[in-house]
Parts: sequence; C-alpha cells; structure tokens
Amino acid sequence: MTQPHATPVNAVTPDTQDTDGTPAVQDVQGTTPAHVPPADLRAALAAELGGAARAWLDQALDEAAAHPGTHGPLSVWELRLAEAGRRCGPAHVDAARVLVLHAARADTDALTRVYSQGTADERRAVLHALPHLVPGPDALPLVEDALRTNDTRLVAAALGPYAARHLDAHQWRQAVLKCLFTGVPVDHVADLARRARADTELARMLADYAAERTAAGRTVPEDLHRVLALTEPVTPSHGTADPHGKES
Repeated sequence: MTQPHATPVNAVTPDTQDTDGTPAVQDVQGTTPAHVPPADLRAALAAELGGAARAWLDQALDEAAAHPGTHGPLSVWELRLAEAGRRCGPAHVDAARVLVLHAARADTDALTRVYSQGTADERRAVLHALPHLVPGPDALPLVEDALRTNDTRLVAAALGPYAARHLDAHQWRQAVLKCLFTGVPVDHVADLARRARADTELARMLADYAAERTAAGRTVPEDLHRVLALTEPVTPSHGTADPHGKES
C-alpha cells in the first residue's frame, strides 16, 4: 500500500466558514458526512442542491458506480472529486466527495492514493469516508498522518468514528491533547465520553498540561476541564440493599 505524505450536509452559515469559503472547524459533531449513513447523506444532499448541481451529482455517482476502482492513471470518479467543490459549493462539497468515494467502492489503496495526491479539502473528504468504506484498521496511517499536521480541519476530520474505533489508547490520548494544543473543539472527537471514561492516564496527562499552562501564566482551555470531568470513573448508584433490588 502506498504510504501517505507527511461537511456537514446542512447549510453552513457565514460564522461557520473559513475565509476561503470552506466549512470551518466549528461544524457541529454528528453532522459531518462521517456520521451520516451514505443513503441518508445522499437524500439530504439531493434535497439541498439546486437542479444543475443535483444532476451533476447523480451523473457523478452513476459513473463511479459503473466504473469503480482504478482505470488508467486516473479514474473518472477521481476527476469528479476534483470538481465537486465547483459543482456543489463549499457547504456541500465534503458530502458530495464522500458519496463519490462510496459509490466508487474505494478501498484502502484507492483512498490512500487520493489522500496522498489530493488537496487538503480532498484529504478531509477521505477521512470523512473512512467509517463507510474501511471496516478494519488498515487506513489508520491516513488518520495518523492527519493528526501530525497543523491543519485544524484535517485534525477535526481525522477524529471521527473511524479513529474512535481503531486508534489505540496511547494514540487516542495524544489526539485529544492535539485538539487542546491546536484549538480544535473536543466536540469533534467521536465517542469522547465513552473512551475518556475512567481513563486515569488521560486524566494525568490533562492535569500535567493544565499545570504547565498555569505555571507559564497561560489560561487553561475550557475543553480541558470538560474532558477531565469525563475521565472520572462512574460511581455505582446506591440504594438497593438486597439482591432483589428492594430499596433499603
């Protein structure tokens, strides 16, 4: 396998767009294409696109389904990925690209090629597509590469459901800290509460980071306190004194 180099469906308001018009990191967790089943994603996107954009999407998906995989140096569906932003607009480009990748049944090798050769926006779409296309951990090198960058949109996209399933404990803890370092809201970390629960090592790392910032006279991010609270073990409820569940 080739090694990689070092959007929400709903309308994006001006406050949630970056200066280049692409969706910003503040997009709400759970509305990105990584969290929406492809069939639902297509229905939602078709309802929001204008006639010309919808016709383009239908054709692009039909072509991808009819000619999946690689045909020649560049497959037709890869060309559609490149023009998706112009055809569907910045508010819907991530969803359109994820649907094209899904229709093309892109495997790990194809996703790696697109990620390695694509723009930052195309890389983000690949990351959103991972939970729909790769059942196992084979595509983790793409997540790891994104987490090494300083592109906050790539970091946010990397921490979707695929990372929640497959990053090991050490990598996942480092990813949470990366969010705090770079200002990516932890709302983007899929399954944050589940994975942070009773994680004493994460709690230690967070406490050390908070102490470092305090000693340096810098503010501690509010998100750090949120995650730290999640690391507390669940206290079993009391009040059932006998094994039959009768209250004491």
